[in-house]
Amino acid sequence: MYVITLQSRDDLWLSDGSRSDWPYFAGWHYRSHHLAFTRRVTLLWHGEQPVGVCVFAAPAASLTLRSHFFGLKNPRSGVALSALNQQLWLLQRVVLHPTYRGAGIAADFVRRACQLCPVDWIETLSAMGHANPFFERAGFARVGTIRHSSSRSRHGAYAASARLSAESLRKSRHSEPVYYVFDNRGRHSVGG
Repeated sequence: MYVITLQSRDDLWLSDGSRSDWPYFAGWHYRSHHLAFTRRVTLLWHGEQPVGVCVFAAPAASLTLRSHFFGLKNPRSGVALSALNQQLWLLQRVVLHPTYRGAGIAADFVRRACQLCPVDWIETLSAMGHANPFFERAGFARVGTIRHSSSRSRHGAYAASARLSAESLRKSRHSEPVYYVFDNRGRHSVGG
């Protein structure tokens, strides 16, 4: 268990969760309810009630914006893939119970959940990034937008390198998500 204070509130705290915690929150998320390979689940609690979840997963093998950001010349090489798996996770899902949205706690929750991860970098993709600077408030750097290419346009930006459910393909066919990166190298200096 981790104790955190958000906006001078001592009744909000974090704990490790598991993949089995996801179904409770899945209905409040706008994308598919299926999860990729899960590395970590972090729960936000208000007293004894779970009110938020961050799900971290293994990243895709290659993203053009990631390659540009990190200056990767051969991102699919064995060395690059090994380093990727040791140093970077994907923040796959963030959900806050609807009652707690707009209360100013989500960005602090996401920042702290990221700081508790044992990797130097965390990335995320968000279609909502076009409308809401939520991830910037949580400490992520906005890198750019994943644009459709002619080969991807039929199913959206996510379809090119992943096996997705029909539901995900339908929901992502017009998506051009914003790519964000969180620099977590200072996590060792952040108190628990």
